[in-house]
Amino acid sequence: MTIPTDSVGIVMPKTHHFDAPLALDCGRTLDGYDLVYETYGELNADRSNAMLICHALSSDHHAAGYHHENDPKPGWWETCIGPGKPIDTNRFFVVCPNNLGGCKGSTGPNTVKLDEESTGPNAVNPDTGKRYGLDFPIVTVKDWVRSQERLASMLGIDKWAAVAGGSLGGMQALQWAIDFPDRVDNAIIIAAAPRLSAQNIAFNEVARQAILSDPDFYNGRYYEYDALPRRGLMVARMLGHITYLCEDAMRDKFGRELHAGGMNFSVSDTEFQVQGYLQHQGEAFVDHFDANTYLLMTKALDYFDPAADHGDDLAEALSCIDARCFVVSFTSDWRFSPVRSKEIVDAMIKAHVDVSYAEVEEQNGHDAFLMPIPYYLEVFHAFTKSIAL
Repeated sequence: MTIPTDSVGIVMPKTHHFDAPLALDCGRTLDGYDLVYETYGELNADRSNAMLICHALSSDHHAAGYHHENDPKPGWWETCIGPGKPIDTNRFFVVCPNNLGGCKGSTGPNTVKLDEESTGPNAVNPDTGKRYGLDFPIVTVKDWVRSQERLASMLGIDKWAAVAGGSLGGMQALQWAIDFPDRVDNAIIIAAAPRLSAQNIAFNEVARQAILSDPDFYNGRYYEYDALPRRGLMVARMLGHITYLCEDAMRDKFGRELHAGGMNFSVSDTEFQVQGYLQHQGEAFVDHFDANTYLLMTKALDYFDPAADHGDDLAEALSCIDARCFVVSFTSDWRFSPVRSKEIVDAMIKAHVDVSYAEVEEQNGHDAFLMPIPYYLEVFHAFTKSIAL
């Protein structure tokens, strides 16, 4: 294949092991851990051009470029990262780590078809010699930020020119600006929310129950039985995918179109095209993502709530932010609607935080932050161009 000229090209993941114990919000401590990450662009002489990319629930460290010449799929944010793109690798040194507890890390082997090894629930627990499974500690967005702060120090980066992310990645960018105000110049918060609504927590709970009730789950020990909770994880992904789209996008893409052969008058057959699409998405996901990790990541989403430590006063929680902030929402995103982004913006204004806001009118749902929508790319690029290096 011919790699596009506006791509970062062939990239290779890197791994760093941290020996210092990491205390977690759940009360447990990781004695040591690995972080896998990728970098794009060059760090300048005074190390002022570094940008951290935080990934969403089912993404990983592979945000841009290709892993080999015949790689069929680039990184998940290829739309926005590369020469001349909003996250311009001619200007920025870009770092994207795999979140602690993810299934694309580097500690120990795994039994699912992943590109890399794991630093999460399917890693080997050194205390038992068995995979962690459900014994892996619950991690939070704050835990991820603390682990990423150590990665920044290891790379010699005292201050990020920007921290950016969409969805759960946007929540991490916001947490970075709160927890380490002296280490973030700009925070780019896209398609995010200050905390999950009851409806969103409910969606996550249904997804978790689909996994937990799969007979092949074995209480999280499916690795030891050479099994995978395929059906449960597939249903969880199908449910999640529905919430990432919107009604208009699904109607335009599928309508009520039937597969060839029409109706079979069977409850078990796949007759409508949207059914086949969702089943394909679910089946593909099972082969590259770990079920225990999915449980872990959705819990991190549920727990995110910066205002909780400040009497539920979001403005008070954000009052320590020194970074210039840019918040983006999408009109058809009903999972993290513009109303939720405006909550962040309004609280920042009340807290006297320097904030800009863009609401992008489009019909692609929550997944819009991954797509080449012209106005979105234009306002995103306008902000990053204004970042002084």
